[in-house]
Amino acid sequence: MRAALWLISLFALAAAAAWLAGHNQGTVTLFLAPYRVDFSLNLVLLVLGLVVLVVVLAQQALSALLSLPKQAKRWRLQQKERAAYAAMLDSISQFMAGRFLRARKSAQSALEKETLLRDAGLQLDHAVSLRTVAHIMVAESAHALQDRDLRQIHLQEAIQSAKEGSSSERQTLTEGAQLRAARWLLDDRDAAGSLALLQALAPASARRMVAMRLQLKAARLAGQPAKALDTALLLAKHRAFTPATANSLVRSLISEWLSHTHDADAVVRLWLSLTPAQRNMPDLAAEAAMRLVALGGSSALARQWLQPLWASLQSQQSNWTADQLTRMVQAMEASLTDIHADDALQWLARVEAAQQAHPQDARWQYLAGMVCLRHQLWGKAQGLLAQAVKGLQAPTLKRRAWCALAELAEQRQEPAAAAQAWKQAALVPQS
Repeated sequence: MRAALWLISLFALAAAAAWLAGHNQGTVTLFLAPYRVDFSLNLVLLVLGLVVLVVVLAQQALSALLSLPKQAKRWRLQQKERAAYAAMLDSISQFMAGRFLRARKSAQSALEKETLLRDAGLQLDHAVSLRTVAHIMVAESAHALQDRDLRQIHLQEAIQSAKEGSSSERQTLTEGAQLRAARWLLDDRDAAGSLALLQALAPASARRMVAMRLQLKAARLAGQPAKALDTALLLAKHRAFTPATANSLVRSLISEWLSHTHDADAVVRLWLSLTPAQRNMPDLAAEAAMRLVALGGSSALARQWLQPLWASLQSQQSNWTADQLTRMVQAMEASLTDIHADDALQWLARVEAAQQAHPQDARWQYLAGMVCLRHQLWGKAQGLLAQAVKGLQAPTLKRRAWCALAELAEQRQEPAAAAQAWKQAALVPQS
């Protein structure tokens, strides 16, 4: 549409010019004594237009001629700038391909070209960024080649170079260098140094996903499960992991945290700090209960932690894994050692009812047999454990069942049966 309007306008102007030229009767007279020269007004206008056009063209030609040195200088700068950027891109490409020596050489070449331009008084538009990233690439290549001295030299050069940029550029480049340095220290197994660099970041930068991932790895490497758990929960909140991965990671971190506790009060404090959803995780509840009992804590409190999961433990619709069921059985066994507790008989009845509801499940037979053994119900314990050892898959439970059968045989003064049971316990493979 626009092209059609322009075409119509040009035709209209041409028609108007032709009409004016055809109906213009004016003349221009030039007196040169003793002569008189008459010119058509149209001719005079045409000549004036041609003169103006020639003057403009001459001015442009002269300007182009005078600007040739400046253009040549700009062209040389562009070529050198392109060469520096080409060397930088080649360094990145070589690093991605795993050619670290070539990557380092190309990055150093980019630094040399930028330095020559700066010494010549030619300043690139993104000189600070180019110089800083080139130093980082040299440091990355040196890190891959285990050259820590060269890595540290270029890291410091990169940080110094970043300080020369504008405010936003300086912040971005400095934070990037610190994050890379934290990653290098983590690769060197220096968790304390990595955490120190991450803590030196600004609060807004420390909450970035890449920083939190590094902090999670560093905290786990440093043996700080509490800090690692807090970071993992933040990452899960920001959907850095899939739900299944997040749950698995949280469970492993809490289990690791439990393994670092050395008194019952610490286990209780840890349990109280967990969310209701985390307390309902079978393996976590089992680990916490067993750790509490192992450290001399209250078995009644351990049973209180396990009781909310009792109904789910017996449900046929439960989606618990075999390992989770085994750990829960072990935790229940560990918490039911006190036969003089107020709820001891109540729990005995619960376990027997659960075993009768699952007569073919060896785990329930084992738990019921061990509880009966604690309550000195020797005959019932003998029958349940003898059935359990035939179907138990977990080596730990199977070994404990054979040991219990050996003890029962010794009580009955049957040395042959006891020896056979001890032998079977010894033959159970280690888990």
